Amino acid sequence: MANYTAADVKALREQTGAGMMDVKKALDEADGDKEKALEIIRLSGLKSLSKREGRTASAGLVAGKVVDSKVGVMVEANAETDFVAKNEKFIDFADQVLDAAVASKATTVEELLAATVGDETVQDLVNNMGAVIGEKIEIGNVSRVEADHVELYLHQTSADLPAQVGVLVATNEAGSELAYDVAMHIAAFSPAYLDRNSVPEEDLEKERATLTKLTLSEGKPEHIVPKIVEGRMNAFYADNCLVDQDFARDPSKTVGEVLKANNAEVTNYVRFQVGA
Repeated sequence: MANYTAADVKALREQTGAGMMDVKKALDEADGDKEKALEIIRLSGLKSLSKREGRTASAGLVAGKVVDSKVGVMVEANAETDFVAKNEKFIDFADQVLDAAVASKATTVEELLAATVGDETVQDLVNNMGAVIGEKIEIGNVSRVEADHVELYLHQTSADLPAQVGVLVATNEAGSELAYDVAMHIAAFSPAYLDRNSVPEEDLEKERATLTKLTLSEGKPEHIVPKIVEGRMNAFYADNCLVDQDFARDPSKTVGEVLKANNAEVTNYVRFQVGA
């Protein structure tokens, strides 16, 4: 029998995040040599990468950072299970990826995967983490926002998991005091657009067509249908546009009204939700 202890198994499990039986098997094969066992675990994982390609990595976490209050960066790192998502090794991996995103100024997943971390690329980190953990690991998203002021809000949907929702909000200087509350609002209400001008014309046409059919089905005179539809479009804006939504902190006012009262302006925002 290979010469190793329960403490060796525990240490290797903590180092790799691999299962107990996988660790024991590797230690047996390595005759108790922990460095060889670590290499066996990694090689075994790398060999099985292709087998995991068809799996879905819908768990994970969102990590973010704001630099000098003017540049915000956020990444979504994905795994197959919540068990891995809350593993310290996976959290450390996500922090490495975030640092690479900040340093490289990547704005797409492709750019981030090609970014370097020491002598490796982020893609190498992804492959190695998948090999060690034994799950499909992906970088689901990355975003970089620059403005006079950028605020970050990370939300835990469950106390035993890392952040599952992340929001970056870009404002003018006057908006810095409101930015965090607006970010919390976006996390909760998930607006699809910043304002009415941000809604793609095809989305507006689709909504108007739906409302037109609905209004006609109610027996309204055809000549007044367009006016009724435009009135009903306000409900669409209130549901989907940030500045038209009732503000979470004070539902008696819209987000836009609160911003205007403080000479504040939201110029951009990004919302990530794991698996969305």
